[in-house]
Amino acid sequence: MRTVFLQPVGPVSQPVIAAIGESIMEEYDAGVEALPEMAVPDGAYDAGRSQYSSSVILQRLAANVPMDAFRLFGITKHDLFIPMLSFVFGQAQLNGRVALLSLARLRQEFYGLPGDVAVLTERVTKETLHELGHTFGLLHCLDKECPMSLSTTVQLLDNKRSAYCAGCSALLRDALVPGRLENDR
Repeated sequence: MRTVFLQPVGPVSQPVIAAIGESIMEEYDAGVEALPEMAVPDGAYDAGRSQYSSSVILQRLAANVPMDAFRLFGITKHDLFIPMLSFVFGQAQLNGRVALLSLARLRQEFYGLPGDVAVLTERVTKETLHELGHTFGLLHCLDKECPMSLSTTVQLLDNKRSAYCAGCSALLRDALVPGRLENDR
């Protein structure tokens, strides 16, 4: 069976890990295994931005992919950035085996609102589908309700469905045919 390993980068709550695992099992017909917490890599924190480099973390994750992993999905509570953007909800290797998700801006508390587990779970599910979709070769979709559409604000993320559009679903089905992916395990 294909296994997606969940890698907490710093502390991540068990309910969040469970929600991510559930969405992965449902969508990708894959098993899920949570790994022990990994420390945030040295050099990831940028004091000038008060954020963490998603590229540095993604690089460390890529260097530590378990041999039997179908995918490795990193999860962190830290706010992420790439140099050209003020923040990212996550980052993934296009057609690769590694993706990363930040919980920071998915939490209502980030925006000064009371915490809401249901909202967080919905956002985490959508962003998990988005980042893992990239690892299967899916690009940004023009359907604004598809999880693969580009989200530059949490409002755009909230307007998405928790399921791929018909076009992205078909592309994903093709990518998941056994033997079609060079990194199929």
